[in-house]
Amino acid sequence: MSIRVGYVPEHFSTPIQFAQLHGFFQQNGLKVDLIAYPSGSGHMITSLNNNELDIAIGLTEAFVRGVADTTDVPYEIISTYVTSPLNWAVSTGVNRDDIKGVASLENKKIGVSRIGSGSYVMSYVLALEQQFKSNPPYSDWPICNTFARLREAVNDKTCDAFMWEYFTTKKYYETPHKELKMVGNIYTPWPSWVVVRNKTLTDQQTRSFMKALDQGIHYLKDHQEEAVEYIYKNLDYSESDAREWLSTVVFQLAGAKDAMKQTVDLLVVAGVLKHGQEPDILKRNLKTGHCETWST
Repeated sequence: MSIRVGYVPEHFSTPIQFAQLHGFFQQNGLKVDLIAYPSGSGHMITSLNNNELDIAIGLTEAFVRGVADTTDVPYEIISTYVTSPLNWAVSTGVNRDDIKGVASLENKKIGVSRIGSGSYVMSYVLALEQQFKSNPPYSDWPICNTFARLREAVNDKTCDAFMWEYFTTKKYYETPHKELKMVGNIYTPWPSWVVVRNKTLTDQQTRSFMKALDQGIHYLKDHQEEAVEYIYKNLDYSESDAREWLSTVVFQLAGAKDAMKQTVDLLVVAGVLKHGQEPDILKRNLKTGHCETWST
């Protein structure tokens, strides 16, 4: 049986790809089908809820909100994946002179890949940081599905701004790809990526997967030049951006309980989650904090 693994086809997926390319999954007795989700974590949540994935690796805030939104949630957050914060760039269209900065986004339309995705959740965190008074803080969240459509949407005025990871966005601020202008940025105040499993996956399969993924992470750490080359040749980043990004990112498989509680607490303050949901969310995620169960 193949394990179906969802991932976002960006630079953060490099250890996953190395685990596949260098046979670490196979060495641990697994056949793994890697399934790309260019529309991001929100789409993976839908697939998990539809039993179309066994493992998903994506944004902490999206999966935490997903646990909160589903009474009988079919997945659980079992580990951190990236413990460094994510740098979200806030972008608008290259000729949008009406958008002066993040402070001007209150009551504007914020484009998102999906409702519940990281781009949606972080818009609330931005509103909290900017101390927007409106409730809700924006007039609408047009659903654009993909990064490409988000770039189009801020130029055709379907939306006024959107948020996406900085290094993925950076080339579109620059000639010859210049489509966007950056109006601000915000860092996640929690470890930014997690590993999630469908509860139907066995503990042995989970341990084997985590061991192989850990090998992929260590391979990346030990082969930085190969990682740079893979990223700029396969994932549409410049060599210099790949190198700069690698100097900022920290991959680490560790217990997710503290990261999850930190995320829940801040999302309550930001208004994404309701006050009083905190204990129930943590209780539903039964394996939270037990990454040592899956360690090597």
